[in-house]
Amino acid sequence: MTKIAIISDIHGNKTALEAVLEDIKQREIDRIFCLGDLIGKGPQGSACIELIQKNCEKVIRGNWDVFIQTPSESEFIQWFQERLSVEDYQYLASLPFHIDIELNGQLIRFFHASPRSEFERILPSPIHPIEKRLSMFEHSEETGFHENTPDIVFYGDIHATFLETFDNGILCNVGSVGNSLDLTAASYAILDGTQPNNAIQFVRVDYDRELELQIAKEMGLPALDKYYDEIMLAKYRGAPKNREEDK
Repeated sequence: MTKIAIISDIHGNKTALEAVLEDIKQREIDRIFCLGDLIGKGPQGSACIELIQKNCEKVIRGNWDVFIQTPSESEFIQWFQERLSVEDYQYLASLPFHIDIELNGQLIRFFHASPRSEFERILPSPIHPIEKRLSMFEHSEETGFHENTPDIVFYGDIHATFLETFDNGILCNVGSVGNSLDLTAASYAILDGTQPNNAIQFVRVDYDRELELQIAKEMGLPALDKYYDEIMLAKYRGAPKNREEDK
């Protein structure tokens, strides 16, 4: 049997990532899955990619990991693009869309945002109806079509934790390591395969947010005021004007 730490939405926040990795180590969990968005918003995307490569067993791509590979006229996006190496881009381009595993007789699926796209945002009730959330258990061309639908679905993207149980399975969002927007502490989840029914636990990890902001300031991070609001106040920077500025 096994325990798996599930992290997501690092967003270039190396300070938070290091704190979460240390917490996972202290719990003696040696399997880590990452659900994407390694870079963007925070200043140390390349360093976060290196840490993820060293520590994570499986990694999938998020929306930032996809669009950062496309040339942009946005100076904000260009700032992040210019700080990634050729090797970073090659790694991001190699990431798969999803992960499927079987644990204790259950099919467990992991993706960034939805089974159809890294850019399709699915939010909890009452924002999105139950039909939207139930669609998270569906197969797609991206996931491939299988005989059985998932018993448990894990995803990231929305930067807020939640868990909902349906007749056909469990839907769980693991929140965000580097850009949490429900509480300011970093969040991740543990899938506990030592329990017959694959127990799920949420973990909150405090980290030095003032240090992270100081690093961002020294590195010349654009839109530092908005990063401050997100890191210190869990206040989302606002409705995106376009896909590139999405979560």
